[in-house]
Amino acid sequence: MSVEMSRLLECRWSMLDAFKAFCLAVSPCCIKQSASAKWYDRRDAVFVEFCVEDTKDLQVKFEPSKLIFSCVGGTDNAKHLNEVDLFGAIDPNDSKHKRTDRSVLCCLRKSEVGKSWPRLTKEKAKLNWLSVDFNNWKDWEDDSDEEFSNYDRFSEMMNSMGGEDDLPDVDPADDEDSADSDDEKMPDLE
Repeated sequence: MSVEMSRLLECRWSMLDAFKAFCLAVSPCCIKQSASAKWYDRRDAVFVEFCVEDTKDLQVKFEPSKLIFSCVGGTDNAKHLNEVDLFGAIDPNDSKHKRTDRSVLCCLRKSEVGKSWPRLTKEKAKLNWLSVDFNNWKDWEDDSDEEFSNYDRFSEMMNSMGGEDDLPDVDPADDEDSADSDDEKMPDLE
């Protein structure tokens, strides 16, 4: 075999190897997509829930101004990768995550407790994979009485009103003297 023929074969093999590498890199099973997520703000922490079922190879990395989430999961076993530049600073050592069958919940401890985050990300960009979790959202900045939860305040109010004996009798069925236009006797059904 001539030297030129040998070089030609080497070139072909290297092109074939490059093509295989390209196919593997572009393959749908290897493409990383962003996982959908919901977030909400609290006085001392920000919570982010990544909605991916049956996660495998889960990696969550907390940095002072960044959150990196990656996993394989969902019905199609897709690879997910989310890198979030955060609005404010967090304490990476005190931040945690919890995996369930349906999602991964991350608790990001704020460096500045009591500072509100108007958004999760540093930039004011609309991310199609990120939404506000309105079911858990609370305007905690307006709370003037932090030591009582709403239930505690309600219970305290009910206790201060007195017991059952103090309640007035308000059953209109017992009061025959009241004349109401719809209290006329109804005819019997046949």
